[in-house]
Amino acid sequence: MGLFKFIRDAGKSLFGAGEANAAEAIEKEVKDLGLDGDIKVEVDGEKVKISGDVPNQETKEKIILAAGNVEGIAEVEDGMNAEAGGDEANFHTVEKGDTLWAIATKAYGDGSKYPVIFEANKPMLSDPDKIYPGQVLRIPALS
Repeated sequence: MGLFKFIRDAGKSLFGAGEANAAEAIEKEVKDLGLDGDIKVEVDGEKVKISGDVPNQETKEKIILAAGNVEGIAEVEDGMNAEAGGDEANFHTVEKGDTLWAIATKAYGDGSKYPVIFEANKPMLSDPDKIYPGQVLRIPALS
């Protein structure tokens, strides 16, 4: 997939600036979210590089988002191998005033499809009303 850009000042706070264990904190976050895979995380300043094997494309994308939606991270370089394929989802950066309904309207032409986006971003999202500006979300194709 390549290199993904994130808003450095938005996201979950996992570690302080220059923390030596930033890679471990991101690996723990991925594990705590229940995202399977044999991955290695390297952090160089504001950039994260993730390599290793994951079960499928969906898990790969969720790991990218889990790492990128962390305060202090501006880029995620994807070096992961998905054992099973799957369609790549689009990514959307939440803007001020966005709701999942509005994002679904823009992506699918139908706001009532917002549960597709909510489900595609679990376990990072626990409530469809709790999104924030700068957060990046997976927008999968409709089946």
